[in-house]
Amino acid sequence: MLSPVLVPRPSLSLHPSQGVSLGDTVTLRCHLPRLAAWVRLYREGRLSYAKRKKKEQDAAEFSFVSTLQEHAGCYQCQYRVSESAEVSVKSDPVELVLTDVRYPPSSISLHPEQHVGTGTNVTIRCWNKDYGATFLLHKDGTSAPIQRQNSSGGGTATFTLFGVTPADSGTYRCSYRPWRYASMSSPLGDSVMLEVTPTAAPPGAAGSSHGNLVVVVIGGCTAAFVFILVLIIFFLLSARRHRTQRDESPGGEGVKCPYFSVDPLKRPSGSPIISFPSVF
Repeated sequence: MLSPVLVPRPSLSLHPSQGVSLGDTVTLRCHLPRLAAWVRLYREGRLSYAKRKKKEQDAAEFSFVSTLQEHAGCYQCQYRVSESAEVSVKSDPVELVLTDVRYPPSSISLHPEQHVGTGTNVTIRCWNKDYGATFLLHKDGTSAPIQRQNSSGGGTATFTLFGVTPADSGTYRCSYRPWRYASMSSPLGDSVMLEVTPTAAPPGAAGSSHGNLVVVVIGGCTAAFVFILVLIIFFLLSARRHRTQRDESPGGEGVKCPYFSVDPLKRPSGSPIISFPSVF
């Protein structure tokens, strides 16, 4: 068997992508970044189908005209490059989930009911007969489930939406997948409607906020004025102290005199040697 080498990975898509029931027609399309001679389709890691692709095509399709329970599962595709030994790695997996109407839809409840304010925690409870299943929470307009949870005792799952906002408003439903058949699903059950309203600001909040802003600005200006005044006084006192020290220093001008001495060879006869100590 040829071992995969580094060639571009294909991608796999499902048509339709969701809501496929037993008996429906579904197509898996393997998109190819390079010309390929053979395309293989794997289900649950095992080779299921292989087909030769025409050179002008950039995709290979595998269709089930009437889906059966054994068609449900996780699929990947792979290709071999034309006239070479190059084999791609497998595509990212795509799951074909089939809806079986023999599973009764789950029930659903909402707490608090329907109308809530922003920031509220909302609980959505789903239940069925105790099949032992994974529940999925769906929101209308969203393609994928937004949450999933294994059922607790009694065939119940509880989903919590924390601190809801108006974006969480919408219609919610539940489905479930029996643990024994993870790629089989019940139909969507009854719906609940959630409406999140923005929490109104208390009366006078805007005026209070404006007043607080004015106080902050005035306080900041006052602090800046006091700081500048302190700096001015400090510099004036420093200048005065420096001037006083200069006036009191030897020489009157405050200039340091360097060390020097009179050369004894050049002094007048009988004159004493005059030397000044170093000021350094």
